[in-house]
Amino acid sequence: MKIKVCGMRETENIHRLVKLKPDYIGFIFYSKSPRFVFESTPNLPGDIKKTGVFVNSEIEFIKKTIIKHELKCIQLHGEETPEFCKLVKSLNVEVIKAINILDKYDFKELIPYQMFCNYFLFDTKGKQPGGNGYGFNWKILKDYNLDKPFFLSGGISTNHIQKIKKLVKTNLPVYAIDINSKFESKPGHKKIEIIREFKSKINEL
Repeated sequence: MKIKVCGMRETENIHRLVKLKPDYIGFIFYSKSPRFVFESTPNLPGDIKKTGVFVNSEIEFIKKTIIKHELKCIQLHGEETPEFCKLVKSLNVEVIKAINILDKYDFKELIPYQMFCNYFLFDTKGKQPGGNGYGFNWKILKDYNLDKPFFLSGGISTNHIQKIKKLVKTNLPVYAIDINSKFESKPGHKKIEIIREFKSKINEL
């Protein structure tokens, strides 16, 4: 099971996180987010995928940001079309298309996206595009019948270990767990020791 830690911003905090070797570290390039990256980002080891999170951004802005921050993965967390995902994928990066859901969702709507995304990410529908701090109804995932692997997101904390364990035992293609707000002391600053504990338990699944 892969781990993605999203919403990082502070250099020293990032360096401490890197020692835990998460698979993905996410940086948010959405100005309305309290975790918005407004400066440079540190270099990461090659085995950690530096991920940029965008919400309805112009393709030129994404291109420039990929170059400036040496991004390896792009997470599209807005209302981006399959055609737009195709454009981003042509930039030689992984593409994660985030889908915000709550109590129900018609997964057939994702079929047009499959060719142009490496992964989906299921997050909670709320006031913000992401980082709302609470979860969606995981029971609806039983209706997911596509082959595309996905990230599980939305208010995940250490209290979800057993629930994640049950989900892993199903035939669902759960690729990674995405964590953010429940591991913070403030927006953009993560509690490293709690992430260490969470990652250790996830590795046991």
